[in-house]
Amino acid sequence: MREVYGRRDFAIIGELVEAGTRVLDLGCGEGELLAWLKEHKNVDGRGVELTGARVQKAIARGVSCYQGDLESAVEDYPSRAFDYVILSQTLQEVRDPLRVLRGMLRVGRRAIVAFPNFGHYSVRFSMLRSGCAPKTDLFPYDWWDSPNIHFFTVLDFEALAQKEHWRVERRIFVNGHRKITLLPNLLAEIAVFLVAAAG
Repeated sequence: MREVYGRRDFAIIGELVEAGTRVLDLGCGEGELLAWLKEHKNVDGRGVELTGARVQKAIARGVSCYQGDLESAVEDYPSRAFDYVILSQTLQEVRDPLRVLRGMLRVGRRAIVAFPNFGHYSVRFSMLRSGCAPKTDLFPYDWWDSPNIHFFTVLDFEALAQKEHWRVERRIFVNGHRKITLLPNLLAEIAVFLVAAAG
């Protein structure tokens, strides 16, 4: 499995996004993914990032980006303003995930959501072994300084998509540099979903 800027989720997202489309990247960091999509897929991209220093780096890369809270940013855009709205490795950090996901599917024709799978066997084993909040290579934080406030799994996201009647168009699961096809809730470290609203 290849990487873009050292991230497997970026490479997967790069494969999912069609060329020449309009893209909004929520929590775009320093704009690496948007810059790559612009160069390789000729997308019309916009980014939202909370940290000012990261916004400056994104702009220096040539990315159209503004500083703001991604949880309220989606409310600033009209419906169907984008073909894709991306949220990569951030859903577990937002205060109101359902509000963000619904907003993504309102302003975009499709949402691409990548997240760490807290159902991975290493997380389960860490908690079983220590009796404490899980701490692994993928989740190296202590409970008191972790940015993660929602600990959800592949099965949890699937259940939410079903409850909300979202259409899951693609599911891609990764462990290290391998794609996972069997038992993703147990074996996948990272999950990437391509989702559209019902109807």
